[in-house]
Amino acid sequence: MKRRFIVLYVVFFSLLSCFICTYILHYSSKQVMPQYTTEINRLIIDTGEKWDELSTLDNAFVESGEAFDYAIIDSESRLLCYTKEGMSVTVSAATGHYDIIRDIEVNGETAGKLIVHNPYTEQKHLSDVRNASMIGIMAALMILVSVLYFIFLRKRVVRPFGKLKDFAVRVAGGDLETPLEMDRENIFGAFTESFDIMREELKASRKREEAAVKSRKELIAELSHDIKTPVASIKAMVDYLELVTEDDETKETLASINSKADRIDKLVENMFHATLEELEQLQVDPQEMSSREIEKIIKDCDAQKKVTVTEIKDCMVYADKLRLEQVFGNIFSNSYKYADTVITVTSFFDEGFFVVEVADKGGGVPDEELDTIMGKFCRGSNAAGKDGSGIGLYISHYLIKQMGGELTCRNNGEGFTVALSLRLV
Repeated sequence: MKRRFIVLYVVFFSLLSCFICTYILHYSSKQVMPQYTTEINRLIIDTGEKWDELSTLDNAFVESGEAFDYAIIDSESRLLCYTKEGMSVTVSAATGHYDIIRDIEVNGETAGKLIVHNPYTEQKHLSDVRNASMIGIMAALMILVSVLYFIFLRKRVVRPFGKLKDFAVRVAGGDLETPLEMDRENIFGAFTESFDIMREELKASRKREEAAVKSRKELIAELSHDIKTPVASIKAMVDYLELVTEDDETKETLASINSKADRIDKLVENMFHATLEELEQLQVDPQEMSSREIEKIIKDCDAQKKVTVTEIKDCMVYADKLRLEQVFGNIFSNSYKYADTVITVTSFFDEGFFVVEVADKGGGVPDEELDTIMGKFCRGSNAAGKDGSGIGLYISHYLIKQMGGELTCRNNGEGFTVALSLRLV
């Protein structure tokens, strides 16, 4: 498009220049001063016949009936009449302008002179004006076409290119949401849709990558957290075996197993801690389930057999079984660690929710810490000198929230109570 326009532009104005030059040369060569010999002779005769009348005039302007302009002076160079302002009215001036000077004879004597105006200067000026006008028109036309082409380039090339540049900057900056405006009429129209398809592909690719990374992190978080429960059970069994066995070699072996289990527990906790910091959320898939399954979950999560279930009422709740296992595992683990007392589990209904309360008798936490105890990496003042990362209640609170329920904490006078409110179906 651009190359074609430039070629047409050069060809058109080259031909126009050639035409103007040819016209000027041809017109100049044909321009010949008119000859009025007969008319001038006739005018001299008429002037001689009317000399008595004309000699009485003084610097008078008269209408010319001829095809040329003239002036008449007497023998004393006094101007009698003239037909054009600004023409030569003396012999010396007429000589300088190449005017025709003829004698006027009356009765065989020279009575005056007829000065015929030479129009060469006016004709030359008109010719110059005409030639300059043609050249000026051509220059103006060239400027107009150039300006229009510049506007065309700005609208169809520069501005779309600027949009592509801004689009590339946005994409490079990570903005894959803002689409590129489609404009098939500009020179980049064929690329506009391709660029936006590229943006969509990058966006989809980023989502796939984020989903894959998130899935891996969630898997690590889930595995590391799920490993903690059986490790805690192994430690509890080993502690029990250490108490009941009397063989020194067996005790040494059990101590080694306990030490390895502690090491595994710390490594898993570190891995879980690092992964959780990067996760925005854990996947929760709540479904309808019977409260009887909750009773089984409580029994499975009680590694140290300190839980007493008073009653789990029959109902259907909306919950994720796997996540409930994590929640109860976290709550029981905290109670084992910080309270080390018996744990009582009770249940009741409260305005569309099934509430399960887990209470111990470990003294609880200061009242001013109840609002912050469920924050990420927050630990109570009673946690000094004990292992932990302060994320158990945080995770439990988040998981219950994702199930549409609520987790609250309070002091019960003797210890600490965690209440799980699950939606009834």
